[in-house]
Amino acid sequence: MATRSTPPPGRPVGTVTRGTTNPNRLRRMDRWIAAAHGAQLRRADRPVAVDLGYGAAPWTAVELLARLRQAAPRVRVVGIEIEPARVAGARPYERDGLSFRHGGFEVPLEGGERPALIRAANVLRQYDEEQVAAVWARLCARLAPGGLLVEGTCDEIGRRHVWVALGPEGPRTVTFATRLGSLERPSDLAERLPKALIHRNVPGEPVHAFLRDFDRAWAAAAPYASYGARQRWIRTARSLAGDWPLADGPGRWRQGELTVRWEALRPVG
Repeated sequence: MATRSTPPPGRPVGTVTRGTTNPNRLRRMDRWIAAAHGAQLRRADRPVAVDLGYGAAPWTAVELLARLRQAAPRVRVVGIEIEPARVAGARPYERDGLSFRHGGFEVPLEGGERPALIRAANVLRQYDEEQVAAVWARLCARLAPGGLLVEGTCDEIGRRHVWVALGPEGPRTVTFATRLGSLERPSDLAERLPKALIHRNVPGEPVHAFLRDFDRAWAAAAPYASYGARQRWIRTARSLAGDWPLADGPGRWRQGELTVRWEALRPVG
């Protein structure tokens, strides 16, 4: 889904993605959203969450509804896809609180409704870096007051994931999440950086310096590996917190997550 030009009225904004998807692929992102944004979803009068670009099968939208309803029982999920055949294929999975619509970055909801959450996972990977800011701005403008946009990338089975969380005002945080038992070093997550950061992992850029320090802290925490990878990760995070503005704490670190303020990783230039 791209924003290269203004489409004719009624035409979805964007281009078709590869559509690759697997069950449980976005579990780490979903659980983080439920923890970080669940209270806001509970407070909303008619909370609606959008799974934007869910792909060739509707598994991620089905799972998003189940996970969000543990935190906000009244939430509804709308899966939006730019490929009409994918929407048609998803229709049999519709149920109370779950529906599917044809569309793109314009986020077409019934009656112009504004979502409390937009999740766009593995959607911007195929775009040029210079397109990202415009897409972010367009999606953030569609959010309801207090809404959240979560945009990022993960591997095929969801072991490694990095996402940016944005409010109506713009980007707020970057979260690194991993299955700790499969991690050799934190910089392995670099291949899953979202499009806004993946080409900035070079000397002189903040994200490169952060991943360098992340690896150094992980190496220094090696003695804690005897207590398990989780304890080593927690020790690593405590060390990083001395030099980097982390936005979370041990409760999330135990999940194999670490969240950094966006301004610390913002690309230079």
